Amino acid sequence: MQKIKINSFQFLVLVIFFTVGTSILELPSALAAYSKQDAWIASIIGTIIGIFVIGFFTKIAAWFPNLTYVQINEKILGKWFGKFSAILFVSLCLFYTASLLSHSGLFLASQLFPNTPIVVVNILMTFILIMGIRLGLDTVARSAEILIFIFLFLYIGLVIFIIPEIDVHHIEPFFISKIGALLKSSIMIAVISSVNAIVLLMIFPSLINEYEKGRKSFFLGNVIGGIVIIIVTVLCIFVLGSSTTARQIYPSYILARQINIGNFINRIEVLMAALWIICLYIKTSIYFYAGTMGLAQIFNLKDYRPMTYPLGIIIIVLSVIIAPNFISQANFDGTTSISLSIVIGVFIPLLLTIVYIIRKKQFKKSDLS
Repeated sequence: MQKIKINSFQFLVLVIFFTVGTSILELPSALAAYSKQDAWIASIIGTIIGIFVIGFFTKIAAWFPNLTYVQINEKILGKWFGKFSAILFVSLCLFYTASLLSHSGLFLASQLFPNTPIVVVNILMTFILIMGIRLGLDTVARSAEILIFIFLFLYIGLVIFIIPEIDVHHIEPFFISKIGALLKSSIMIAVISSVNAIVLLMIFPSLINEYEKGRKSFFLGNVIGGIVIIIVTVLCIFVLGSSTTARQIYPSYILARQINIGNFINRIEVLMAALWIICLYIKTSIYFYAGTMGLAQIFNLKDYRPMTYPLGIIIIVLSVIIAPNFISQANFDGTTSISLSIVIGVFIPLLLTIVYIIRKKQFKKSDLS
């Protein structure tokens, strides 16, 4: 297998982009639909829950720091049960690669290229995705290292420009949401931004010489990404109001349209589109890399690259099946994907933990021998 080495800062950047992902453009709508003007509270609670989830994942990574998550499954659960669990994990990665591909296709086709068929946009995006992964994850990490500064510059600019449009009355009254709705919103953001981050354990062994720094980068990246989401959610509520935010598919995109500085700086929503495309590409690349690398390790292949083209074709087909339109996409994101993430990102890691505790002495003996 290819020896990939990335430093702790590159890993930090990958975690930030993964955490922000599709959330910066779409999540405020879902949060507002459940929690109304308390959506910002849900985003804070979800981010706090996510910190504990990341701590759980770093514990799993510490057991066998030189193994990927797929290899850890086989090590703890044994050959057959481990491979079955690993296949479920790889399926998650490929499903979410296809899902993110459909997100980008629907957005670009509806907002920027209305006369272009979605499948054409998906094919072009997949080609760029395959090209990046075949060059290696370290290449994607170096690109992300540059793009993070562009991302932060555009993001801070948007936040500053939108401040004059804030109406504090939109956030009143406080705490009107039911506990159940608030909890559901919090779990949603925790799942999307943190539970799904289990795929980053496929990258963690690349930091074997910087484990402690990598562990801190995991936490810090998740917190920074969470703060980005919280600020965007707060601004959507402050400027658009909870009702308008809940009705919009892309509330942050609409938010950027509200910017008007002296009738000179306006209609700069393309900057929000640029922010989202950057995050989306990096996050999709991580999912696709984890899926291809995981499948190659399951079948004991020497290189993952030959699998990129056939898997690319599969995710194009899946992207059209999963979300041919906005309604299908919303249904998948709100039901199937949440359940899938909880099963594979929470229950299976808990099973690994229980089995590891039972077999801990056995693992120590095998390591000594």
